[in-house]
Amino acid sequence: MTAEARVRSLPFWQGPIDLVPLKGGVSNASFTVRDGTQKFVARVGEDYPFHHVFREAEVIASAAAFEAGLSPEVVYTEPGIMVVRFMEARTYTEKDVRGNSVACVEIVKKCHRDMAARVSGRANFFWVFHVLRDYARTLAAARHAHVPDIPGWMKEVERLEAAQIPLPIIFGHHDLLPTNFMDDGTRLWLIDWEYGGFGTAMFDLANMASNNQFDAQAEHDLLAQYFERQPDLATLRSFYAMKTASALREAVWGMVSEIHLNAPGVDYVAYAQEYLARYANVLADYNSEFGLT
Repeated sequence: MTAEARVRSLPFWQGPIDLVPLKGGVSNASFTVRDGTQKFVARVGEDYPFHHVFREAEVIASAAAFEAGLSPEVVYTEPGIMVVRFMEARTYTEKDVRGNSVACVEIVKKCHRDMAARVSGRANFFWVFHVLRDYARTLAAARHAHVPDIPGWMKEVERLEAAQIPLPIIFGHHDLLPTNFMDDGTRLWLIDWEYGGFGTAMFDLANMASNNQFDAQAEHDLLAQYFERQPDLATLRSFYAMKTASALREAVWGMVSEIHLNAPGVDYVAYAQEYLARYANVLADYNSEFGLT
């Protein structure tokens, strides 16, 4: 059964529905659905163990995010499908995130402050350095074209992980692409909790900066706003190391997706190449800033 047919057959609907596919998903199929006078978004996606994505955990995080005032309400779920209330809101671009970075940092800070107490069930955890090591195993097993690059990447992973500073455990989003910020004209919303889990705040901060191409001043301002103090050298080093790891994770995510996923219209190879270029740039900046060659 197709994703659209699955959505149409849901017992949640009250009578005939109007259904429109949403574009832009790189690992899920989503639809807007009008049911009488109400409108919803239906999201279809299976468990992706190769990406450490499990839909039960996503539903739990999404429900907690609604309780925390971060995301729209989850109104129906069944295995592989989640239906949430539709929001009249604009999806952000990288430029939007940079232009409204103060509000973006504040909603991420609210996530870190308010989510943990609302999450139920088994704890989901996210540590980018473990993810990268596991991705490396997946690429090696599949004999991917980038297998010769893996030893070099893993050497950098060890070095970047060693640069991390101790921080409190928080519940983070871990996928701060611009399209996961939405603006309804009054406030921001944070959506798509596939990678939501306990972890360190530094990844979300670095991930937001990396995915939205912040310049050096914007990154400094982000850290000062989040930590409510000027960042010291150890904090800056940790941040830039995590930013480098974030760019590499996004690139290798594309490679692993190339092996396992086939979303219509998504070029995973091009996606990986774009983020490999970003990784090379931020790694060079990191090495230059901290006197490494």
